[in-house]
Amino acid sequence: MTDIVRVKDQYYVRASSALADDRTRVLKYGDTFAVFNRYGDIEAFGPSQFGLFHADSRHLSRFAMRVNQQQALLLSSTIREDNSFLSVDLTNLDSPVHSDDTVPRGTVHIFRLQFLREASCYQQIRLLNYGLQPVRLSLLLQFDADFSDIFEVRGTKRVRKGDRLPDTVEGDAVILGYKGLDGVVRRTRLEFQPRPASLTAREARFQITLEPKEAESIYTTVSCERNPGRKRFEPFPAAFRGLRHDFDRTGIDECRITTTSESFTAWLTRSAADLRMLMEGNPEGPYPYAGVPWFNTVFGRDGIITALECLWMAPRIAEGVLNYLAETQATEEISEQDAEPGKILHEMRRGEMAATGEVPFARYYGSVDSTPLFVVLAGAYFVRTGDLPFLRRIWPNVQRALHWMDEYGDCDRDSFIEYRQRSSKGLVQQGWKDSHDSIFHADGRMAEPPIALCEVQGYVYAAKRSAALMARSLGEADLAGKLDLEAEALRAKFEEAFWCDDLGTYALALDGRKQQCRVRSSNAGHALFCQIASQERAEAVTASLMSEHCFSGWGVRTVGASESRYNPMSYHNGSVWPHDNALIGLGFSLYGMQEQACKILHGLYEASRYVESQRLPELFCGFHKRPEASGPTLYPVACAPQAWSAGSVFLLLKAGLGLEVRAQERQVHFSNPCLPLSVDEVKIENLRIGAASADFLIRRNGLGVAVKLLRKRGDIEVLQSA
Repeated sequence: MTDIVRVKDQYYVRASSALADDRTRVLKYGDTFAVFNRYGDIEAFGPSQFGLFHADSRHLSRFAMRVNQQQALLLSSTIREDNSFLSVDLTNLDSPVHSDDTVPRGTVHIFRLQFLREASCYQQIRLLNYGLQPVRLSLLLQFDADFSDIFEVRGTKRVRKGDRLPDTVEGDAVILGYKGLDGVVRRTRLEFQPRPASLTAREARFQITLEPKEAESIYTTVSCERNPGRKRFEPFPAAFRGLRHDFDRTGIDECRITTTSESFTAWLTRSAADLRMLMEGNPEGPYPYAGVPWFNTVFGRDGIITALECLWMAPRIAEGVLNYLAETQATEEISEQDAEPGKILHEMRRGEMAATGEVPFARYYGSVDSTPLFVVLAGAYFVRTGDLPFLRRIWPNVQRALHWMDEYGDCDRDSFIEYRQRSSKGLVQQGWKDSHDSIFHADGRMAEPPIALCEVQGYVYAAKRSAALMARSLGEADLAGKLDLEAEALRAKFEEAFWCDDLGTYALALDGRKQQCRVRSSNAGHALFCQIASQERAEAVTASLMSEHCFSGWGVRTVGASESRYNPMSYHNGSVWPHDNALIGLGFSLYGMQEQACKILHGLYEASRYVESQRLPELFCGFHKRPEASGPTLYPVACAPQAWSAGSVFLLLKAGLGLEVRAQERQVHFSNPCLPLSVDEVKIENLRIGAASADFLIRRNGLGVAVKLLRKRGDIEVLQSA
């Protein structure tokens, strides 16, 4: 079981048992997701993440199958490789002693297929008798809906709740209802085919007789409705055909990557499938939701970083992210939302508690980094695609973001961007490490606000450089020159204020008195990806991050093992986050250290081999890699899938290859390419620049790594440099 409580005005995950023990099966389509156990059931054992959720409300808290009054015997349980459906193979146990019918174990094969589509959960249960005699079975489906808000499921206590509406049974359907404190009526409609032998508001019972080798199927549809009218019922076969069409036509883009390592390719395939699932059906368009189960919604920072990770191969993700964040950019000051004009969204929620203000996240802007990162992504997208009409469309949003940085972000006019909490219910820490204890001094004291984070200054530097490039392309040369001067001034000031010569790295942050938080942390690696660091200091930071204090063998820790608050089991003070490592690896590559980037890539690849489905979770514990260990130690309540974890392999592969795509020059450039130890050959097919495309083979040879152009269609120039 997991829950989230508030400590010191902070939301964080607390675990009373590990997700690793639960062996969950996750499906997601749009703003609907389901967490099943391996049997395909949703079991109600106290507070838990299991359930069918829609728009941040749990529409099923129980959905369990019993055959002859028993749980069936599990044979196998698999989510299809593309995440489209769950298939579970089971068989019957020996009939209970008190049963009138004797059915030996293993006589009947029971197959469950479940998938989500358009706010509904579809299920087929197929039973096939492999015995030589007819069998009679009782199949029972038990269900319930508590309509808990996602924050309530996570542990936030509520003073009041809405009203559970009377349950109704209509023919072959059951309707469970709830009217929330927000005035919204939420209903769960369960429909069964064929009609059950008996149906109540909590159970559907089927009596089935099967001749030898005879099969029979039972279909259920569970629809999640808000302020409902009668929804058009889509039969199972039609819904399944629609699902297959969606998944067949959807990719993160047409680019395909394979390697000579079967397990490395499997990691790439799983990551691409997870990204597709986190985008498929979303009402915001191709915007990847942050992760399941706790973050199945838009997060500004997560969406931007995921888009940056995949930009070289799938620029349409960046277009979708930029579009939506431009539409939701703040236009006024609203303290309870931590909103200010020009600021970019942190998080959006559609649930009851968000609508009533019990949590501030209906539309919440409490992140200090989403705004400069929005500008960074806009510039990177323009370089990758050369899409000038799109740039003109979002340029006013870029300008408003720049204005926020200067007028609101820099609250004390010292050239650094700081944050402090304004919303009484909002986040205390507003960088990507947003747990309450993540920003501290060397002696363990918490930093007092306003806080200027190391990496955020790098983001602002990169944002101004990106904005200058965009301004020149739009004919605004004077503005471009001004932004370049501001960026250079910030670089000089950053080097002076944040560098810690004795530590060989940049301080984690400056506190409200401009005192350095002299802590070795992964944040310094983000300064490299922004290229604010000098070459000499970039090399020193790299050496620090790859030392045994910081590099666990699986990846770079968020905080070095020698620091006062280091705890490898903490959320942000010693754990390993794949997306953090991907950005660090890109930073290494931009300073010509591709081998170190590949070392990180190899570490995460090794970790992926030990996690279920090769799905890298949100984070894992930072214990040092031990020869006797069978894999990294899992963090008990990490989200999986998580978008920016899924995207990490693509960014690290780009970093190792020193790959850059420049649309205006029609160039694909490989600089000092390197491959991880686990891979001898990588094939990239259908890498597109506009209507042109190319295929590449990157192969290790005696002299290093060589790039071969396999196919070219249209105007593309391929460059390789040592």
